[in-house]
Amino acid sequence: MLYAPRPKSAKISEYFLENGSLILRSEAQTLRLTPVSDKILRISALPDGVPSDDIPPEILPYSNSCEFKLSRDGKSISFSSGELKAVISEETGSIEYFGPSGLYLREAKRESRLFDGYKAKRRFGGSTKKVMTADGEKTVVVSGEEEIIGDFYHTWLRLCFSTDEAIYGLGQHEEGFSDLRGKTVYSYHANRKIAIPLLVSTKGWGILMSTESPIIYNDNEYGSYIYSETVKQLDFYFLAGGSPDGVIALYRQLTGKAGLLPKWAFGYMQSRERYESFSELLDIAREFRSRKIGVDCLIQDWCSWPQGEWGQKSFDPVPYPDPDKNIDELHSLGVKLILSIWPNPAPSTGDYAELDKNGELLITKDFYNSLDPCARKTYWNQLERGLYRYGVDGWWCDNSEPFSPEWNLMIRKPECKAYDDFILAGCDRLPPDRLLAYPFHHAQAVYEGQRNVTDQKRVVNLTRCAYSGSQRYSCILWSGDICASWDTLKKQVAAGTMFSASGLPYWTVDIGGFFVKNSVSWYWKGDYDSPESDKAYWELYLRWYQWAAFLPIFRAHGTDLKREPWVFQDSGDTRFYDAMLKANRLRYSLIPYIYSAAAMAYFEDGSIIKPLGFDYPDDPVARSLGGQYMFGKSLMVCPVTEPMYSHEAEPGCDRTVKVYLPAGGWYHFFTGAYYEGGGWIDVSAPLDSIPVFVKEGSVLPIAKESCRVLPKEIITYRVYPGRDGCFSLYEDSADGYGYERGEYSITNIVWDDKLKTLTASDSRKLSYIIVG
Repeated sequence: MLYAPRPKSAKISEYFLENGSLILRSEAQTLRLTPVSDKILRISALPDGVPSDDIPPEILPYSNSCEFKLSRDGKSISFSSGELKAVISEETGSIEYFGPSGLYLREAKRESRLFDGYKAKRRFGGSTKKVMTADGEKTVVVSGEEEIIGDFYHTWLRLCFSTDEAIYGLGQHEEGFSDLRGKTVYSYHANRKIAIPLLVSTKGWGILMSTESPIIYNDNEYGSYIYSETVKQLDFYFLAGGSPDGVIALYRQLTGKAGLLPKWAFGYMQSRERYESFSELLDIAREFRSRKIGVDCLIQDWCSWPQGEWGQKSFDPVPYPDPDKNIDELHSLGVKLILSIWPNPAPSTGDYAELDKNGELLITKDFYNSLDPCARKTYWNQLERGLYRYGVDGWWCDNSEPFSPEWNLMIRKPECKAYDDFILAGCDRLPPDRLLAYPFHHAQAVYEGQRNVTDQKRVVNLTRCAYSGSQRYSCILWSGDICASWDTLKKQVAAGTMFSASGLPYWTVDIGGFFVKNSVSWYWKGDYDSPESDKAYWELYLRWYQWAAFLPIFRAHGTDLKREPWVFQDSGDTRFYDAMLKANRLRYSLIPYIYSAAAMAYFEDGSIIKPLGFDYPDDPVARSLGGQYMFGKSLMVCPVTEPMYSHEAEPGCDRTVKVYLPAGGWYHFFTGAYYEGGGWIDVSAPLDSIPVFVKEGSVLPIAKESCRVLPKEIITYRVYPGRDGCFSLYEDSADGYGYERGEYSITNIVWDDKLKTLTASDSRKLSYIIVG
């Protein structure tokens, strides 16, 4: 007969209060509950000893001085603070979480928290090789002896979700998940993948894992759990937001406010791989101005450094001479400059020599060590003396994961294998429990460095990777080097809203996909080998462009062909070009709306884009719909993600799309037609626009036509009647950090639906149109 060893008992043997926390002991583990606020509860567990109260750098310091109540009924122990109550089973140690409206979430009834101790290892003393990748030269550890670098745990937090809730978050997923129910997510960093350890439920609760380790989220027949790869203890925060928006606000309370970007960052950003001189940049800027196409920023991709000096933070004096003079000339055209910078300078560079001399490189000596405060200071000093002093306006922190081992391969491995490879490569470079921390500290280096230099210029950091708290360093995330296909476009719509639901408000894409053509590498698999003339690609690019006009950041970028709007026309066909100009003008007309939404992301800890389930959590269709989303508080955007006007269109295509309207009244943005919500409708999808709907009761500020973002616009308001409404118009100096000191105004523009009047809280005169 087989012997079945008995697991350690999770029955609570004693409990007591200590330093504002509730400590519960069992044979299996010690559990600690610490109220952070009346809506946030920290839960820590350890099988041997008392959990540490240390917090990672991503979490802001807090004092656990909240009032709480403790009671016992013989079967359970109740621990409550404000609106949040945790009920712990004395028999199993499992926790149920309650709010004012009832149950939020249950942990599994048995073995809700599991630990598997192990010794983490790192390879050393073996051989390495240099490989040239799309992200520059990388060091790959080929072999080596293994050394033990510490004792850690694999942990499981086992949960029981409700059947009528959707789960969002965990960062950016290229699979196009619109709801994490029934999914498995390997959460680690990679090109096209961003790990953020936040779950948000439409029931109004959230869980923020307090870890810098990769995790695996699972919700299927094998159970619902969060597995942490390498931790010293199981540690997380339960967020009782009451709504998904409330959860995001609590996440920001723990990890920091989202810094407000300068107003120009919400205009159009033009990029491609790549501009090759200041002369070319200036020619492009002048062409935009002569054509009267809106643009506020040009982005210089890699290789602006001296030839043969990958990643050196200085300009090549031949194609990029007199940087102060040339950047000033760009500025005179009303165009800002964002510059590509990298964390992996080549060994031949002066930047590398300085970092190496100071001992500020990672163990593999291929990246600077962003986890080291001294290395961060050195990195910024190099930026300031080589680039920033010439007037560079923003940073493109490329390759900030900073390692993506799967991009060294020709054939893509299954996700579970890529996860393992990331951990192996990470442990060669970083502490095993801090593999996800690099991009957070990389952004910190840039933000804190620039803030120490000036208060007059807001930080702009376009970066490929982030982590919890990165929003406080003014990060704009983009979805990586994606491919050009209709399937990718469709998945990207969901990827953006899922990322925003992870607590970071600024996100964008490479319009049209970065890789357009098809190559032998798994990641370079676009569908179009002749994009310069293929109208099928032009249609895809146009639909991508139209969608991106309704993203927090409006930016074009990619390789295989140029990306300026005038590329997409020929002598006999200007339909695509004309439609792009219409989308561009629309973006600029909405700048007051977008900038105000961005301000509320700071002042109210809100989101600019979000899944429909945030606003309609009780609607089962809206909860799991990935092809539509809210843009600000009033606009529902429905991107067109299938071909209709080229040879790729299905025979007999009627050029309509199905749109779901949640309950309430809706107006078509372009036609003004009114619809009663609560079901699906077929909507025409002309080439020059995508379906966008406005909630009844909305007040939209529409700016006078302009080809650049202005400090202050001439505004006409569009009123969408049917109920009372209000728009909060945010205005400030457009740049600098005066807003942190109260140097701004918020004017409430109020619509009284009964009286049919529109008034401003500061009594200014208003120009407005009533739609319908």
